[in-house]
Amino acid sequence: MSQQYPQPGPGGPQQPGWGAPQPQYPQQPGWGGPPPPPKKTPVGMIVGLGCLGVFVLFVILGAIGAMVGGDSSSTSKGTTVGTDDDKGTEAEKKDDAPAADPEPSKTPKSEKTEEPKKADKPAKPKKQVVTFKVWGTAPDGVLGPLDITYGSDSDSRSGTWKNGKFTATLPLDDEALYYTVMAQLQGSGDINCSVTVDGHTEKAHASGDYNICHAQANAGLLGGWD
Repeated sequence: MSQQYPQPGPGGPQQPGWGAPQPQYPQQPGWGGPPPPPKKTPVGMIVGLGCLGVFVLFVILGAIGAMVGGDSSSTSKGTTVGTDDDKGTEAEKKDDAPAADPEPSKTPKSEKTEEPKKADKPAKPKKQVVTFKVWGTAPDGVLGPLDITYGSDSDSRSGTWKNGKFTATLPLDDEALYYTVMAQLQGSGDINCSVTVDGHTEKAHASGDYNICHAQANAGLLGGWD
């Protein structure tokens, strides 16, 4: 069984929510109407300005790089560094290039190089000597054979007469005052004697009895012998 509700009569009070018009209330601020739309930011303008700034920045950096590159190139005096490919190309060119003929030897191989001659050693000067001589006829006497002495003022020696002659030598002493030779006969005979110093010769003669043959070369005051 359905429940029946009383219907409002005309002129009777209407209950809210039942087909009656809603009461009108004054509109409060902030209620009801939609809020005003926010102002739109010019996104395109910002993007355009950003792109322009980036472009200007690249232009400035490019100009600075060009200036720095120009300075470095002027400093290096145009020196360029080749790449690995360039180096490889140069190496191939060197390998392909024909090898240069070595410089021909100036001296033919068949000719033997002469060995440098050893410098001739200067001949040592011959040591000068003094020569003493006695020759002639001198028979032995009561005191024996011919008596001979020879030498210098600082060196006196005795000689021996044999087979009618006598010869002896001594090294030349530049400090010697004289060189001499003496031969005395023993009762008879005839003899000659000589002394030779530095190419200079002094001679003497003796004959008979006990005479003496005496030859002497004296050192000169200004050099030489007399």
